[in-house]
Amino acid sequence: MAWVFGCCLRWCGDGGSGHVPLKEMPAVQLDTHHMGTDVVIVKSGRRICGTGGCLANAPLHQNKSYFEFKIQSSGVWGIGVATQKVNLNQIPFGRDVHSLVLRHDGSVYHNNEEKNRLPANSIPQEGDIVGITYDHVELNIFLNGKNMHCPASGIRGTVFPVVYVDDSAILDCQFSEFYYTPPQGFEKILFEQQIF
Repeated sequence: MAWVFGCCLRWCGDGGSGHVPLKEMPAVQLDTHHMGTDVVIVKSGRRICGTGGCLANAPLHQNKSYFEFKIQSSGVWGIGVATQKVNLNQIPFGRDVHSLVLRHDGSVYHNNEEKNRLPANSIPQEGDIVGITYDHVELNIFLNGKNMHCPASGIRGTVFPVVYVDDSAILDCQFSEFYYTPPQGFEKILFEQQIF
């Protein structure tokens, strides 16, 4: 009898509850394995300072992604999307085919070409929230929840959220629990296994 009971416990594995533990999905955050040599990432992968750039740890696989950055301290900065081939030590980004970014001066660059520019009265300042939407064709910019109608395109391949800082800039990323509601149809970044 003890043999049957012991065999049953081994077969069920957890004493008979029948529950299989699920692996928790990692949080989307700045990736310390894909950052410039003089970059500092703090606040559990949510704040960047120093000099250089950093990719997020999740590519934009879904059709419509949204993420935000809060400008904690002004300086030289850029945010957008990039492939893993971007040189994270060479700023500003947007000088080659590997990145498409909004720069601190309101210009949007890709492949060393200005693709668009924010209106002069809408340049992000310290304390502002910059939202980015990306749908595998077009990147759009939101400032404090308002669409800036400043689309840009041209980047190809698998892209990740990217940010760079210099000259005392400090930015915080929000990949969930946003300050502003994402535009209709756009959502937080999902890891590939969450999509399927």
